[in-house]
Amino acid sequence: MKCPFCGHEETGVADTRVSDEGDIVRRRRKCAACEKRFTTYERAEIQLPQVVKKNGSRIEFSRAKLRASLDLALRKRPVSTELVDAAIIAIEEKLLSAGLREVLSQQLGELVMAELKKLDKVAYIRFASVYRNFEDIDAFSRAIKEVSPGTRKK
Repeated sequence: MKCPFCGHEETGVADTRVSDEGDIVRRRRKCAACEKRFTTYERAEIQLPQVVKKNGSRIEFSRAKLRASLDLALRKRPVSTELVDAAIIAIEEKLLSAGLREVLSQQLGELVMAELKKLDKVAYIRFASVYRNFEDIDAFSRAIKEVSPGTRKK
């Protein structure tokens, strides 16, 4: 690896450590020429599918947009950041395991709703009311009955 200080081509690895999660390798390197030390990080590059929007346009999957959607639905709800992070990871894993190069925004929305349903029923209804664009009170009522205790989907 090239030294970021002097540009010399030869650097040696002084120390290697794996992160607690096991997904990142941290390497301390030392330049053979100037003897300065620097750190590099290695992580697996994953390719999430592109999202095909309702109008047919395609955009890159954005973890930030996914988090913003979840955060908006969960606003002022008693759900920890760790649980939101786990939901995001679960959605990304489902997208990766599908092995698709593209995913419809509707499919992504359904994955989000499934995770919200597990996390918080109120957040699920909030998201569903916008996502499904309820046209009348009956559609809204059916969604509430779907998550209410003691009621079952038939």
